[in-house]
This record gives sequence, C-alpha cells and structure tokens, in this order.
Amino acid sequence: MIDARRGVLYPARMPEFHRIAPPSAAVDLVQWFWIPQWDIDPGRTSRQHVVSYPALNLVVEPRGIELVGASTVATYRDLIGRGWAVGAMLKPAAVAALTDEPSALRDASRAFDAPDLHRDVVRAMRDGGERGRGRAVAVFSEWLIARVGALSPAARDANRAAELLMTDAEVIRDEDAATRLSVSVRTMQRLTRRYVGLSPAAMIRRRRLQEAVQRVRDHPDTDLATLAADLGYADHAHLTNDFRTVLGFTPSSYRADSGTASTL
Repeated sequence: MIDARRGVLYPARMPEFHRIAPPSAAVDLVQWFWIPQWDIDPGRTSRQHVVSYPALNLVVEPRGIELVGASTVATYRDLIGRGWAVGAMLKPAAVAALTDEPSALRDASRAFDAPDLHRDVVRAMRDGGERGRGRAVAVFSEWLIARVGALSPAARDANRAAELLMTDAEVIRDEDAATRLSVSVRTMQRLTRRYVGLSPAAMIRRRRLQEAVQRVRDHPDTDLATLAADLGYADHAHLTNDFRTVLGFTPSSYRADSGTASTL
C-alpha cells in the first residue's frame, strides 16, 4: 500500500487538502484523487513544495485541465487568492489513453482538451464541501473509465511493475524488480518507459528519496548514516548528495527547517 502522506515536504504549510481513494471501478486507473482548496489572505502567498511520485497526474482546475508528467526534481507551486484543483494520480494503465509519449512530459506538463470532464468537475465543485468533492471524484472516475476502456495485459503488467517499484524497500536495482515479476530487465524497462516515462532506476531513486524525506521529517532523531543504510544508499554521503541534487539542501538542513511556519 502506497503511503498517501509521502511526497509533501512541509505538511504544516498545506492549505485544506484531501486525498480520496478511487471508486472500485477505477482502482486499476487511479492511485488516488487529491483535492487542495485554498483561500489565501490578500497580499500573501502559500508556497507548496512537493517531491512528486513517479507518476502522471491529470489535473482539473477552474481555468482548464493539465496532464502533468512524471517528475525527477522537486517542484513547488505558489498559491494565491482562492481556488481549488482536482487531480488524479494515474496508474500506468491509464496513461496510454491520454498520451502516446509519456517520456516527453517528464518534468513538464501540457494542456489537455477534455471539455466534458472540465464542465462536470467544475459543476461538482460548485456544490462545495464533502459532497462536492465526492461528486467530482465520481464524475472524474466515470470519464477515465470510459476513456481508457478495457485494459491490455501489458497495461496490467505496468501497474504491477509500478506498484513494486514504488512500495518494496527491498527493490534497489532494476534486476530486483524484474526477478520479482518474472520478466527480463529489458521488459521491465520497456514497461515503465512506455507507461510512466521513466526508467525503473529513476522510479526507485524517487521512492528512496521520498522515504528518506518522510523519515527525516517525522523522526528528527534519526541517525542519518543508519537511515542511508536502511534505504540502500551506499553511505551517508550518497544520501546527502541525493538530497542536495534533487532538493537543493541537505538532510540536516531539512530536519532543522521542516517545522517552520505555514507561509513563505
């Protein structure tokens, strides 16, 4: 089971935020729906830092829809005024129906044309509260199910591969994942590139970094050398380099900063 708390660098800075499980008919297509809603005081900005999952997201906002590719870097968004978004963190099986080349969206996004989906989600969110969010998830799911149709065996294999790469701490190399799934390394690499746009190694690196971030934040007394060994890093320096390369700071500085105030 993927930990839904992972990926947010500074949870205390988040506005109202909901992660909602998909209905049973859409469980092969969506990991979860995420819905932030914000009302920021005039003249203020809420900066949200995220270490995203190695997955594509389809995001509906009042202004339109974006298909957001898998990310290999830390990202942030500045929230101002009042607004909302309804995002679906897609499982690989849904991706082929939305783009032919997910690798072209790596660390990028593009507008997505689906006027019926946009209309129905906007209408649902006008209801407000839990009812509106529930209706938005329902109509979003119905649209995805109709768009994707029947899943191919390869799409189901891609789902299994992504689940393993994103959740199993004992998988630290491409070969580990391929062995678990009884496929060749080449097949594993082809699946993730076709349905996620990343290599298996990149997905493993992201999972390890997310786990490291969460453990440093939630357990401030964690010994960093021990943490590095637990997560399969070569040593403490390797962990620190991963933090610095992707996030721009060290584990120690993140630990000191992770309890700071909610807005920047």
